[in-house]
Amino acid sequence: MKPRQRQQIIQELIIARGEASVDKLAEHFGVSAETIRRDLGVLDTLGVIKKIHGGAARVRLHSEKSFHERMSERTTEKRVIAEKVAKLIEPNETVFLDTGSSTLICAEVLGAIEGLTVITNSVMIAQTSGASSRGAKTFLLGGCFGADNSETVGPLVIEQIQRFQADTAVITVAAFDAEMGAMDSDFDEAQVARAMISRARRTIVLADSSKLGRIAAFNVAKTEDIDILVSGSNVGTGFAAAIKTKGIEFR
Repeated sequence: MKPRQRQQIIQELIIARGEASVDKLAEHFGVSAETIRRDLGVLDTLGVIKKIHGGAARVRLHSEKSFHERMSERTTEKRVIAEKVAKLIEPNETVFLDTGSSTLICAEVLGAIEGLTVITNSVMIAQTSGASSRGAKTFLLGGCFGADNSETVGPLVIEQIQRFQADTAVITVAAFDAEMGAMDSDFDEAQVARAMISRARRTIVLADSSKLGRIAAFNVAKTEDIDILVSGSNVGTGFAAAIKTKGIEFR
């Protein structure tokens, strides 16, 4: 078994059990304790498990701050991400944008592209897109309103998404792992994102560098369902290489 395959299984075992000892893992895989320690060191560096005395434990699932707090954090990096996305979108495309601080900044930048159709569950993104001077057509999905994020979620939103077909889904997430894919810390938002992805020909995931190598509670997309991952400039070469081996274009 190749080291990366063994490390993936170790990661899954620790996530499922909560923790595991070096001795038990060595016995399970039929390798030396030193080999397991090296594997745990790699996984600890990636941030997917935490080394403890004699073994390793599951890391706490990543959660997000309030929308207002996130809007004031990493603004420069999010602007860089938005500029990268703008280079990937063609005039007259139909684009899903889900709720998030990164997608809100993205909506501002995309406003310079001619003739877009934007479909969103975010009131603020709808307002931003609707104010575009380039003739953007904006659809705001209706549903249960969440005041904190100024968004709509729930079954009505999911139902309406099924009525559209988009060229691109631009999705922001709470966490991204090279093996597990894109994840969110909010159940309703994860459902909206999954529905948008299912109705788009191409999926672009946005994740600033603080979200890479993390795990959150709710799956949004497997790696094979993601076409492009867009992040900032502070990304390690190891992580970028791991993403590319999954067939994901990394920007």
